[in-house]
Amino acid sequence: MNCPHTAAAQTDPGAGTVVIDPMVQDLDGETARLRDAGVLARIDLLGVPAWTVTRHAEARQLLLDPRLVKDIDAWGLWQSGVVTRAWPLIGMIDAGRSMFTVDGAEHRRLRTKTSQALTPRRLEAIRPEIEKFTDELLDALDAARGEDGVVDLKSVFAQPLPMKVVGMLMGVDESQHAMLTRQYKAFFSMLTPQEERLALLAELDVFYTDLVREKTARPTDDLTSALILAEEGGEPLTEEEVVGNLKAMVAAGHETTIGLVLNAVRALLSHPDQLRMVLAGEAGWDTVIEETLRWDTPTTHLLMRFATEDITVGDDVIRKGEGVVVSYRAIGRDVGHHGPDADAFDITRPTRNRHMTFGHGPHICPGAALSRVEAGIALPALFTRFPGLRLAVPDEEITKLPVMTQNDLTAFPVLLG
Repeated sequence: MNCPHTAAAQTDPGAGTVVIDPMVQDLDGETARLRDAGVLARIDLLGVPAWTVTRHAEARQLLLDPRLVKDIDAWGLWQSGVVTRAWPLIGMIDAGRSMFTVDGAEHRRLRTKTSQALTPRRLEAIRPEIEKFTDELLDALDAARGEDGVVDLKSVFAQPLPMKVVGMLMGVDESQHAMLTRQYKAFFSMLTPQEERLALLAELDVFYTDLVREKTARPTDDLTSALILAEEGGEPLTEEEVVGNLKAMVAAGHETTIGLVLNAVRALLSHPDQLRMVLAGEAGWDTVIEETLRWDTPTTHLLMRFATEDITVGDDVIRKGEGVVVSYRAIGRDVGHHGPDADAFDITRPTRNRHMTFGHGPHICPGAALSRVEAGIALPALFTRFPGLRLAVPDEEITKLPVMTQNDLTAFPVLLG
């Protein structure tokens, strides 16, 4: 199947370059090829060349390096016009001004209120709401069984749960959740034509601008209102900055958790001995969550940072103006860091907590703790309610969504038992 895409100029990938498959037909194979290509690998992203880092230690180093920035104006291919708005991945890099697209003091200013809203105390305060949402969706899962007993765990449970939670935090009315889910799904899909994808971005801008203006006029106890209201003596965020933060946070806040929950369930159903350990209390659900985050990362490739000067990594040099992708799935399977069996799922692995799936350094994911809390509630509740849960199709028939950045499934058909 071909992916409809257009870049301003297509380049020959060249020998040794790993072409990232937009249709995600063989993610394990791609991960292995990236790892085999070295610490830094040359990759092709829909006709656009970039570097990616595939090892834990070097990724940690680069994520702390101030010479790698989020500012798209530092990208040589963007400055020269080789990459334009016609490139399908541009909306993931040039998505408006937010804490995800700036660095340094400006990044700290844009990030502070989000971090304050997601403190451990705040997360504990909303735990009862997450538990309530989980119970409601488990009821819906039970009611959604077909005549053959099959139900899609993704569409009925794993997908709506994080959208309910992030919607509650942002003050987004539940009537808008289904619309936002559709919009983000289409935006990330490589099957969506670029003109339609850009139109979706514009529609999301309108939606969030309207939300921000409503909360400005009538603030409530939610994160959107907190982003709008300046601390005493602090510099308020502009409307554009609040919109940019919301647009990216809702995307990251629900997509990551969908992948974490589905990948954890899939791993456990494919490793029944480890599932038995957890259900018997011999291992905690936190071990499942952390090993899933390492082994089958919700984010496959994070786009993108740009070198403001030459950066040497081992025998390679990232030249000024070149783009760098962080390939978290390959990093999670770094045999030098996690051992020769890094490709195996093992909840007893000593290094299961020593991953960087949520990033590292100033741009570490602000919603990491929230995603862990959601999964920590959803997974035990799911298996307590349905201890006989099992796959409804062979594991090899489960397919990935055509999304180059998120590790997500098209559907996850199960039998509840």
